[in-house]
Amino acid sequence: MKPFSRADTDSRLLRRTLLGGLMLAFGILFSVTGCRPDDPGYFQGYLEGDFVYVGAPLAGRLEKLNVTKGARVDAHIPLFTLENAAESAAQQQAADQLAAAEARLADLRKGSRPSELAALQARLDQARAAAELSKIELARQTELLKANVTAQSDFDRARTAHERNLASVIELEAQLATAQLGGRADVIAAAEAEAAAARAVKSRADWSVTEKTQSAPRAALVYDTLYREGEFVTAGSPVVSLLPPENIKVRFFVPEPKLAGLRAGQTVRVTLNGQSGAALEARISYLSPQPEYTPPVLYNRENSAKLVFMVEALFPPDVARNLHPGQPVEVRLAP
Repeated sequence: MKPFSRADTDSRLLRRTLLGGLMLAFGILFSVTGCRPDDPGYFQGYLEGDFVYVGAPLAGRLEKLNVTKGARVDAHIPLFTLENAAESAAQQQAADQLAAAEARLADLRKGSRPSELAALQARLDQARAAAELSKIELARQTELLKANVTAQSDFDRARTAHERNLASVIELEAQLATAQLGGRADVIAAAEAEAAAARAVKSRADWSVTEKTQSAPRAALVYDTLYREGEFVTAGSPVVSLLPPENIKVRFFVPEPKLAGLRAGQTVRVTLNGQSGAALEARISYLSPQPEYTPPVLYNRENSAKLVFMVEALFPPDVARNLHPGQPVEVRLAP
């Protein structure tokens, strides 16, 4: 084994001295920073809004924009209208086709016209009269034949005429009954199907015209308008974005040790930066199950090294009406 030299011994002593000094410095730093309170008594957050984007399921040129950015609208107030000339023409065509199909169906159900039924009835009456007359003639020829006054041929002609008249009566009675019945069952069923199809086309055309005008689904602030009059709007593209008061919430971030003390429905007090007066009350509506290392917008020394969880709370609509998304806030638990 190689013996230690004096230089090696001095080097080891120097390294031990430096390591001891560093450990002492870290201990002092830890004691100083450890005495500072980590819990400031509030949570940092900001206001957030869930926007409602209103568009039409059909494409078209923006014909009328009824609202302006920043205005407040009530529910069911028209927001905009797209041009609907083609849809209106299709609606009129569908209405005419439906009327024609329903008229054909009604005609089939009614049978023949009254004048046609009256003509058949008159012919039937004539046939019955002729049959009655031939019946009398047949009876007379029968008596004459028994008395050997008439020939057999005359009797045969009277009998044949009576049978022919009876057959005419039966034929006309059947024609009159058929005329009163209307169309056959399968023809009526086909006409009913045609009327139902025309009714569906009419409903579709009505829907297309209606959807070209969109109204506010609820009372809200017109946060933005995304098109101007005269521009072409593709199907499904939002034209107006609304912010209902009930969709404004506070989003704040809670360190992991504090998460266990929170629950849905719990009341918190929210203070807006730069606002004087009492804090606003909100109720916790959502606690995120996923941790984050830092809030997405708010970075500071206290939170940068901790796991935090996002929590959302809702305001009453009358309170949220005058709030603005993006405002930084401080959130404290209600006592």
